[in-house]
Amino acid sequence: MFTGIVETIGTISHLETPSTGTTLTIASAPILTDAHLGDSISVNGTCLTITHLIPETAPHTSFKVGIAPETLRRTNLGRLKAQDSVNLERALLPGTRLGGHFLQGHVDAVAAISAKKPDGEAIVFRFEPRDKSLLRYVIEKGYVAVDGASLTVTAVGESWFEVMLISYTQEKVVTALKSVGDEVNVEVDMVGKYVERSLEGYLKGDEQALASGPLGRVVEQLVKQELSKR
Repeated sequence: MFTGIVETIGTISHLETPSTGTTLTIASAPILTDAHLGDSISVNGTCLTITHLIPETAPHTSFKVGIAPETLRRTNLGRLKAQDSVNLERALLPGTRLGGHFLQGHVDAVAAISAKKPDGEAIVFRFEPRDKSLLRYVIEKGYVAVDGASLTVTAVGESWFEVMLISYTQEKVVTALKSVGDEVNVEVDMVGKYVERSLEGYLKGDEQALASGPLGRVVEQLVKQELSKR
């Protein structure tokens, strides 16, 4: 699990692309002080596993991650080149302050930047996801993760959504450096998926879905309240 608060920007120092997948070597000393082999780390919003630390003994300056073919198909990681920058975040701890929102690091879709325009000191980005069905989980003033950064949605259309990067955020994430036509990884807020699943269960009479937890019971009560008004 992650919070979507990017800790630092790393640099791809080396990449290997055999037929079985891709291995990235990422230089990022600041967040490796407590790193261990097998730790989860978010790279542009994708949860990956640290397979090597360089050097093997602390202080570490770089780390390696392996990327499976399925991950390459679903994310923008396969388009990375040496010297490209990536957003990095370590997995959250029980005592971590949650400044963003809960992220799994499971990218839902890749989206293309279709517009980029200034608004005062801020920059407004418009994204068009490949899978337009994901837009049903995106709401104005809701959360969305773009390359692993937790951002607030400012507008939603039939095939796009927009976010605004303030000047501070522009210095902390790689998205600000991207141009129209570039692609980003998108993870929608998981709460919307749970609500949809619970609502489907209610409408279909699926007791297992309704008994999945407090959220299912909340949905059940909301539906009953709306039906009672008719």
